[in-house]
Amino acid sequence: MKIVFAGSPYFAVPALEALNKAYGVAAVITQPDKPQGRKQTLTPTFVKSRAEELGIPVYDFEKIREHAAEVRALGADIMITCAYGQILTQEILDCFKGGVWNIHASLLPKYRGASPIQAAMLAGEKYTGITVMKTELSLDTGDMLCVERCEIGDLTYGLLCEKLSRLGAVAAVKAVELLKNGQPQLLIQDNSQATYCKKISKPQGKIDFSDSSADIRRLIKAFSPEPAAFCTFNGAPLNVFDADLAEENQGKAGEVLCADKRGITVKCGKGAILITELQPAGGKRMKASDFVNGRKIKAGDILE
Repeated sequence: MKIVFAGSPYFAVPALEALNKAYGVAAVITQPDKPQGRKQTLTPTFVKSRAEELGIPVYDFEKIREHAAEVRALGADIMITCAYGQILTQEILDCFKGGVWNIHASLLPKYRGASPIQAAMLAGEKYTGITVMKTELSLDTGDMLCVERCEIGDLTYGLLCEKLSRLGAVAAVKAVELLKNGQPQLLIQDNSQATYCKKISKPQGKIDFSDSSADIRRLIKAFSPEPAAFCTFNGAPLNVFDADLAEENQGKAGEVLCADKRGITVKCGKGAILITELQPAGGKRMKASDFVNGRKIKAGDILE
């Protein structure tokens, strides 16, 4: 079975590596190089860099819909996609007689859309996972080929991404095996259970200390390490990367109840949180206890 892989960010790299090792990947399709950093240096996607290291031909179309003839000429049976970043037209889908199959980071039909991992975390889900589904023109609605579940636990978004990225590699190999064996059992999505999530933006990470400690902790975890939840302290932004629930419960919302070697305990609308990792304006990411040791914050101060 001849496979084309389409993906762009680091999240997709393990799936590419696993598919290439197990079955061989004939070609990779990814996003074009983009300017990065202060010098705006043209930089390839993680998938392109890894594909070139593996000796796989790479196509970085600006608009894939304008290159259907080239895609068809690859002569592949199937295409596996993972966070590719472009909408596929019917003409592109028709290039693969065995279908196009997408690795999606949620337990569909919940959390269709651009930010499924964060959406599951913000909703307080205990589990998330990877669904490999058949790609259709509508968003994340295709029949499901296989599902891999995992526990969210106390992981931050960054760590959960790493876990799901590895799980995506497992699911990708399993999906191709099912397709190779013929007549895979597909499960139709229950559209009545579907939810949609938009792309996460930095303003959504603003902490409202009148919320419950559980909700605030979920927000911090879901936005860590990027785009980072934040509040203000003495008029300057303060990024918050990790926090635990705390027992202290006296004071007003946003008030620092304690600042010691454990971190910074802050009163919430219900309960309190213990901030354990942060980044002050113009500073580096650090343990909250180091921020306390620098006498930057004390009990009675207010975070807004």
